[in-house]
Amino acid sequence: MLPDLDRGSARTSTVPAFGGALSRVVTRGAWSSIADARALIRCSDDSLPTLLEAAGDLRDRRKGHHITYSRKVFLPITNLCRDRCSYCTFRKDPADPGAWTMQREEIREWLERARAQGCKEALMCLGDTPEAAFPSYRATLAHLGHASTVDYVHEACEMALAVGLLPHTNAGVLSRGEMQRLRPVNVSLGLMLENASPRLRARGMPHHHAPDKEPARRLAMIAEAGRLRIPFTTGILLGIGETPEERVDALFAIADLQRAHGHIQEVIVQNFRAKDGIPMAGAPEPTAEDMARAVAIARLLLGGDMNLQAPPNLNPDDHRLLLRAGINDWGGISPVTRDYVNPEAAWPQIAVLAETCHAEGFTLGERLAIYPEYARPDFLDPSLAAPVDRLASRIAQEDTHAVAAN
Repeated sequence: MLPDLDRGSARTSTVPAFGGALSRVVTRGAWSSIADARALIRCSDDSLPTLLEAAGDLRDRRKGHHITYSRKVFLPITNLCRDRCSYCTFRKDPADPGAWTMQREEIREWLERARAQGCKEALMCLGDTPEAAFPSYRATLAHLGHASTVDYVHEACEMALAVGLLPHTNAGVLSRGEMQRLRPVNVSLGLMLENASPRLRARGMPHHHAPDKEPARRLAMIAEAGRLRIPFTTGILLGIGETPEERVDALFAIADLQRAHGHIQEVIVQNFRAKDGIPMAGAPEPTAEDMARAVAIARLLLGGDMNLQAPPNLNPDDHRLLLRAGINDWGGISPVTRDYVNPEAAWPQIAVLAETCHAEGFTLGERLAIYPEYARPDFLDPSLAAPVDRLASRIAQEDTHAVAAN
């Protein structure tokens, strides 16, 4: 499923005027023409405050003035991956320094520490189908008593549930059967679309050596998750060689999936960060204005009810700008583990983030890995209802105590 480029007049050379385009996008949302949305993503710095005001107003009317985050532990079950994206430092080959597959004892120890630190989410994050590429990893799985990575992740999720944490798994592209296997032990699954343009798979582009980054495959998985009624996280990645117009196209593709299935509980707008040792080490990073435009367009296209986040550790100087652009969530923040995908970017202190939110007129509060609007029988496996209710009650009690203390 790729975006319908015939909505409106995407092929016309006429660029709609900013004011008219903004008015139509505010009114129509995901039903807007691509031409109007593309005009907004190219708006001038002088017009940017008006765009942010429109997006922030929509967020305020539908979400109020409460911003959320999830207190999590980041479990890199394995950093082996068959894809080779030009911007990634997380993935490894088995012989690379730092190649790592977590053992049961490590998983158990980290989960216990996370529980002691008040975490409620266990993020299972790993490379794409490493057993398809590395015989030595297949031997590792066999030693662990499993034939597939998904089976090992399933065990790790059971361990998380046993200590009172809710798993959320991002394991790359999964089949229908693999998602069915993981659904009873995950409150949500995730896969970043990143972008919907096949151009990024061409020679010399960042996904050339990454077969699992074929947009059609990723869109198909997200759609299959919708048919399975799995609460889902997806998003776009800025700064990997896409054009601003391709960012808009990706957001339209997400909007199409949400309209078809209603299962996308949150959308992330994430920015590329340059790092030493990657092919894109010298590539320019998106500017703060780039991020603000993309967040605002995402809010306007996806609507006021969508949960929209931007990673606070990747934008440490721009928290206020992102709030004005229309986010209502900061994503997962860990008091226990670093961000293994962006290890150079430290998580913000919750108290400092709360102060920033307060200065912008918002409160900051904790949420679960499944949003309240999806914690219902048609989206949540029956076996997970009790732990979700228990942790939701715990968050409510902690909020009450915090208010009383202040």
